[in-house]
Amino acid sequence: MEKTTMRDGIVGLFVLAGLAAIGYLSISLGGLSLEDSGGLHLRAGFDEIGGLAPRAPVVISGVHVGDVERIDLGPDMRAQVTLNVRQDLKLPVDTSAAIRTSGVLGDQYVALEPGAEDALLKDGDVLSFTENALNIEKLVGALVHGGSLGEAK
Repeated sequence: MEKTTMRDGIVGLFVLAGLAAIGYLSISLGGLSLEDSGGLHLRAGFDEIGGLAPRAPVVISGVHVGDVERIDLGPDMRAQVTLNVRQDLKLPVDTSAAIRTSGVLGDQYVALEPGAEDALLKDGDVLSFTENALNIEKLVGALVHGGSLGEAK
């Protein structure tokens, strides 16, 4: 009897440890954070964001420096992307943002390229220089129909 109780207790501990591990992974992979990231919030307007989604990486020279926090439609009918980057970054006001594609599956991210100005971006500033996501359908359509990307056929 005592051996059965001991074995049940050990099995119970393993089950609890497994549930705790599953809970931790669910929270961490789901992007839930109990702490405020306290990063530098920047906004950028794009005409085309492709498959960019919230929590997509923001990189500088291939180094992960933040995430896409939010994507909204602005009053000018352009996609307004809010970026949350590390607070310690010293980004010039002429920094540009481009939507790039990585990997075989085409995961999209925002690439920042710092400019050369002396003045630095502050929390809440808007990036003036942006490059839209590459739209493969438009490129193929332009090749097939022999028109330019700006023409509607």
